Amino acid sequence: MSPPVLVMPLPEQGHVIPLMELSHRLVEHGLEVTFVCTEHIHKLLLDGGATDEAALGGVRLVSVPDGLADSDDRRDLGKVLDGFTRSIPAHMAELIRVTKAEWLVADSTIVGWCSEVAKKLGVRVACFFPASAAYLGTLLRIPQLIEEGIFDANGFPKRQEALELAPNMPPLYPAQMPWSVAGGPEGQQAFFRLVSRNAEATRNADVVVCNTFLDAERTALGLYPEILPIGPLLSRKKKSPVAGQFLPEDTGCLEWLDAHSDKSVVYVAFGTSSAFDPGEIRALAEGLERTGRPFLWVVRPDFTAAAGSGGGVWTKEWFDGFKERVAGKAMVVSWCAQQQVLAHPAVACFVTHCGWNSTMEAVMNGVPILCWPYFLDHFTHQSYICDIWRTGLAVSPGQDGVGVTKEEVSSKVEQMVTDIGIAQRARSLSDAAHRGLAPGGSSFQNFNTFLKLLGLKERPAAF
Repeated sequence: MSPPVLVMPLPEQGHVIPLMELSHRLVEHGLEVTFVCTEHIHKLLLDGGATDEAALGGVRLVSVPDGLADSDDRRDLGKVLDGFTRSIPAHMAELIRVTKAEWLVADSTIVGWCSEVAKKLGVRVACFFPASAAYLGTLLRIPQLIEEGIFDANGFPKRQEALELAPNMPPLYPAQMPWSVAGGPEGQQAFFRLVSRNAEATRNADVVVCNTFLDAERTALGLYPEILPIGPLLSRKKKSPVAGQFLPEDTGCLEWLDAHSDKSVVYVAFGTSSAFDPGEIRALAEGLERTGRPFLWVVRPDFTAAAGSGGGVWTKEWFDGFKERVAGKAMVVSWCAQQQVLAHPAVACFVTHCGWNSTMEAVMNGVPILCWPYFLDHFTHQSYICDIWRTGLAVSPGQDGVGVTKEEVSSKVEQMVTDIGIAQRARSLSDAAHRGLAPGGSSFQNFNTFLKLLGLKERPAAF
């Protein structure tokens, strides 16, 4: 019998997708996997297409309460974390008893809340980090960063400038740590304690795995050898919906891409939670229009709603008029099959917030990236893209130091599409990612190491 495994992500889209993909890999190698999500996320997964055994790939889906009232805003990460903290420990012991789990594979952002229960019941803990090893390593070094005078004991930065930790590694941005977005001082202190607790639990886990690969983060992985890179974890079902999506994927845009020549289309998407100033959204729209190039733009259903308070800068009427003007040259959708889009030969570049999933999807497909980071680790990833890998550029604010202008958008898109050196480096990094996943590659070997820790024999086939 294969050892049963519980997999538990943070209830957010960018965390669910890579852990669902990891769950599929574990099932393919003979493990019995139960994927634990909140009742709210369970419904979103079903709405997004996880309606049958084929879509779930043999992964068993179970749900638990999230500790929130029906009226609570589940886009508020602070509320989600607070409710989850109070709710999940009470259900953890029962889940372990029912599934007879021998391993818990927990998202590093929640591992502190469930690892204590798991270890008391004799269950071993694997910690999974869905973003870069550089960012994870920084979190693991919180005690040293306090000793070095970068943060005080409550997590408040004592130095504001970006700090270089090592050559060829993104700098540390003290103001872009997870707790920095938790409101006022009291909220930041509370969130800092949660992050510190999760970091300690991560350090004490039986194994720490990360959705990255050696050639992407060689310096960071050398500094933090306890991190096992097993990525990039992308779906291998090229023509099927990606499991773990919260929204139905619009595949009609793939036919639209088929009608365009290679490397001609600008793809634009900002993930599931990024929010932009209405003026910048309009500048983005008008900048894309100015290029005269075909573009595919994902505008989430709540993206325009959030922009509706822009005082006339962005209105439904303006947006409808914009879509009419660009209808012959562009396509605007509410959600799409991003992995399939980025794998399409028509895509020339990707305008993105630099979330790690989006970054890895672009890297795997050799697509240059125009960075428009939103917060936190997005700035770390921008540093990789622009300064270390040199596979993209970043938009810059206007003369007022605040908003990005339409002229900046159109200028940077044009540079991205025509820069041969960026395109060559993007292809080279893609080749390195694929080599890492192939038999004998670094991620392949690390995944086999992970399998052996879970109690399975090494598999020679590609994972």
